[in-house]
Amino acid sequence: MKLVIADDHPLFRIGLKYALRDQGFEVLAEASDGLEALEVIRQFRPDAALLDVKMPGLTGIEVCEKLRATNPDVVSVLITTFAEPAIVQAARSAGARGYLSKETAPAELARQLREIVAHPEIDRLPKVEVPRLTPREGDVLPLLAKGYSNKEIARSLGVSPDTIKDHLARLYTKLGARDRTDCVSRARALGLIG
Repeated sequence: MKLVIADDHPLFRIGLKYALRDQGFEVLAEASDGLEALEVIRQFRPDAALLDVKMPGLTGIEVCEKLRATNPDVVSVLITTFAEPAIVQAARSAGARGYLSKETAPAELARQLREIVAHPEIDRLPKVEVPRLTPREGDVLPLLAKGYSNKEIARSLGVSPDTIKDHLARLYTKLGARDRTDCVSRARALGLIG
C-alpha cells in the first residue's frame, strides 16, 4: 500500500514513516504542511494520505475537503491527539475515511489503516454526540454567528439581554465552548448552523 504522510512535527513524521515501512507500507513522500501535502499527493498519487489534523497552511481537515474534490480515489485518514467532537464531526463532513490516534502502537495503526483503505465506504470515525438545543438556543445561535451583540439578539428575539446571557451560558456548556467565537466555530463543525 502506497502512502503519503503529512505532519508538521519532523520527529513524529520520520518515526511514523519508518514504523509503517516496517509494517509493509510504501511511504512515497512526506509533507510538513497542508499545502505541501496536496502537492505531493497530486504528484505521487498514493492509495492513502495520512494527515495530521492541525498543520500550518491547510489543516488535515481542509486537505481532506480538497482531496474529495480533486483526488477522490485517495483515501484520507487523519492522525491526531485531538478527539473533540467538533473536530471529529468536521473531519467526517470533509470526507475523512478514518481518524487514528497518534498514541496507537505501530502494528495496530497498520492494521486499522489497512482496513480503512480496503473498505473506505465504512465510516470508521468516532461517533459524535451532537448536543440537543432548545428551540430558543436554536434561535440565538445564528444571530450569534452573525456577530450580533447580546442586546441586538435580545431585541431581535423580544427578550431581555439577561435572558440571552443565560442562553449563551447554556450553549457554551453544551458545546464545550470558551467564548462566542469558539461557540460559533463548534456549532458550525457540528452542523448546528451553516
